[in-house]
Amino acid sequence: MKLIIYEIAGWYGAFALLLSYGLVSYGAISGESVLYQVLNITGALGLLTIAFAKKVYQSVTINIIWALIGIFALLKLFF
Repeated sequence: MKLIIYEIAGWYGAFALLLSYGLVSYGAISGESVLYQVLNITGALGLLTIAFAKKVYQSVTINIIWALIGIFALLKLFF
């Protein structure tokens, strides 16, 4: 059961990151919008989850950094 949850998290992460990139690339949302940052943060966390479960530590590392960048960017929008 745990693996299924990890897989769902991973697929969500991939979808969220691609969606955020596509929306910004085609001008549907701003790169400085809350939606963009939330999609990036949650997408990175989803990919981090499956990468950690499968012990792919390079991907874990990059997604931790990706999520932190998104968190700081989101905080910057509010403060």
